[in-house]
Amino acid sequence: MPELPDIAIYLEALERRILGAEITGLRIASPFLVRSVDPPVKAAVGRRVEILRRLGKRIVIGLDGDLYLVLHLMIAGRLQWAAPGAALPGRKGLAAFDFQGGTLILTEMGSKKRASLHLVRGADALHEHDPGGLEPLEIDREAFATALVAGNHTLKRALTDPHLFAGIGNAYSDEILHAAGLSPIAMTRKLGDAEVTRLYEATRSTLLAWIERGRQETGDGWPTRVTAFRPAMAAHGRYGKPCPACGTPIQRIVHADNETNYCPRCQTGGKLLADRALSTLLKKDWPRTIDELESRRKTP
Repeated sequence: MPELPDIAIYLEALERRILGAEITGLRIASPFLVRSVDPPVKAAVGRRVEILRRLGKRIVIGLDGDLYLVLHLMIAGRLQWAAPGAALPGRKGLAAFDFQGGTLILTEMGSKKRASLHLVRGADALHEHDPGGLEPLEIDREAFATALVAGNHTLKRALTDPHLFAGIGNAYSDEILHAAGLSPIAMTRKLGDAEVTRLYEATRSTLLAWIERGRQETGDGWPTRVTAFRPAMAAHGRYGKPCPACGTPIQRIVHADNETNYCPRCQTGGKLLADRALSTLLKKDWPRTIDELESRRKTP
């Protein structure tokens, strides 16, 4: 799912192309995409783009007449920029927003269509789509700490809770926790002041670094490499590959469709975190530390 850095780069690319422009046409290919009926989504046609902003992981296109298009890409939704009047790309094309200078195309891979589009009127209606999380790049350390300890949750859950922090998901939470040297299952209310400060600083530095990387990759072009799995990441999606800091193989915890990636030496003091599936299967044979795991792998 595109997260804060990815959405930020999308918005910068959109500003260069559609801010101040009029929507001349709107083509909806999937009946599952539009989730609102009043006002009708076709009311966006003929409106001029006045505002572009992020709302958590959502893209908001503010139009004259106090209308707002709210686009949630979910896991597999992506945006493309094409020539004016470009055709929708087969089965993956969900919608096309036509402008005089080009066409914004929404695509979604896979059979599960989860991306959504709402058209709402007024700030109050827009606010209903805001999960309420604090913007991690706009708050100070004290506000961050207050939100973090509002409940006693694991760090992974707290960072990815949209009601606490806006725009952080599975991928960048792994990167933040690796940068902070903290366990994903450490409890928020167990952290010391120094650890909270380290997490706050890692959150800011990680998100800012990936925004800047996205800018450098994209330039004045269109962002085409929006993905949760990047070779330059330290932990996320790197199971079994060496940690860039210490060389230890990155480990993971798998739960449903998500996995948490971490370095056992840099983040958990050498301890292996129990994977629900494997640890239940292996029971007493489950290795407790990275040293034990590596020792077993070396034993013929």
